[in-house]
Amino acid sequence: MSLSGSICAIATPFRSSDDALDLAAFERLVEHQVGNGTRALVVAGSTGEAAALDEAEFEALLKAAVRRIAGRIPALAGTGQSGTRRTVAQTRRARDAGIDFALVVAPPYVRPTQEGMYRHFCEVAEQGGLPVVLYNVPTRAACDLLPETVARLAAHGNIVGIKEAVADEARMRALLPLRGPGFAVLSGDDGMAARAIQAGADGVISVAANVDPARMARLCDASRSDPQAAAALDRDLQPLFALLGCEPNPIPLKWCLSRLGYGEAHLRLPLLKLTGSHHAEAEKVLSALGLFERAAAVG
Repeated sequence: MSLSGSICAIATPFRSSDDALDLAAFERLVEHQVGNGTRALVVAGSTGEAAALDEAEFEALLKAAVRRIAGRIPALAGTGQSGTRRTVAQTRRARDAGIDFALVVAPPYVRPTQEGMYRHFCEVAEQGGLPVVLYNVPTRAACDLLPETVARLAAHGNIVGIKEAVADEARMRALLPLRGPGFAVLSGDDGMAARAIQAGADGVISVAANVDPARMARLCDASRSDPQAAAALDRDLQPLFALLGCEPNPIPLKWCLSRLGYGEAHLRLPLLKLTGSHHAEAEKVLSALGLFERAAAVG
């Protein structure tokens, strides 16, 4: 199963009444993604508040995603932990739940060396039971998986891609020569997705696709074949990209999804709901994209 186009890093809805998983809202959101051009889903990533899930919830969420997707698109699970043994164990849980790929973040907080990261990812790829997609996000992990280390890892037969969240064109240019039939290069930043795909990247793992999956799918397609259409779509989406970054992800996202009928704006501590001063701008952005009308037509 190939990884390309608009891949949604899907949110995890929680009920405010008891702080529990809202699997009904989650499954509606999964169906919304599959039906609107999303090419794969990342479940229980950072956007999915993975750090707030216990093991039973992690497994329940993954099984719900696999059941609802029903083989129509690939499913990835965020399995990266600070320690290698824990990452292997989490990856095996994802395998047992029926997930297709593990999205494994560079080990957060512990700040390993490049050699330590190389050995970590090789161990997970060899012991975890799933093909591994690397995930580099230095702003969250406090370590940077450098292109020369990625090049070594790309030679491993069970390491099949990278999500690169460093929003820098030079970084993307350094990674693109590694792209091939067995290794996908994916942008991890919505704002530079169009430019990355035009430069040769396979797609984007997107936060914004939660809110507007159809437009993100069209952006990815147009970035390969129609530069003018891609530029127009990218211009239309820039206010949404900015909105989703106004407070730490997924705070603004959960508020937007709640307004569109996909669960509540509730997050688990230490994350709090979107500050009220952003609400008017958020309403304006969603309205300008026609998302309220689209949600009403579906609902």
